[in-house]
Amino acid sequence: MLNTSQVRDYMIRDPFLLSPSMSVTDAIAVLLAQGLAGAPVVEQGRLVGMFSESDGLKGALDAGYHQTGIGLVADYMSREVNRLDCHATVQEAAEMFLRNHRRCLPVVDGQRLVGQLSRCDILRAVSARAESAPLEHTSN
Repeated sequence: MLNTSQVRDYMIRDPFLLSPSMSVTDAIAVLLAQGLAGAPVVEQGRLVGMFSESDGLKGALDAGYHQTGIGLVADYMSREVNRLDCHATVQEAAEMFLRNHRRCLPVVDGQRLVGQLSRCDILRAVSARAESAPLEHTSN
């Protein structure tokens, strides 16, 4: 079941990292090129935020409203970052995704960033479990 599978078995190892000093335009290009909903923002080896598609939209809208440049990742990234421990279960991760309405989360081992997990990775875990042991169907 999902309460026995661990996040570390399904996460993306060595995720693509963004810098807070990167322009929002460049960060958007990276997300698009890599097919990511978001990416960790790291400064001097330390996780300082997450930058998501929504953050990119905010930057683009602000630039349009104010007729200015689009700004830096640091101006729009989420600084309060929900993190998953690499030893967390897939079930715990799924609950965190639903509770916090995130599409991707950084995975840490202590203070060290070791990966990134997306909702798609959770669904991959569900699918893998269903193939090895079909889930029971219950009707209401």
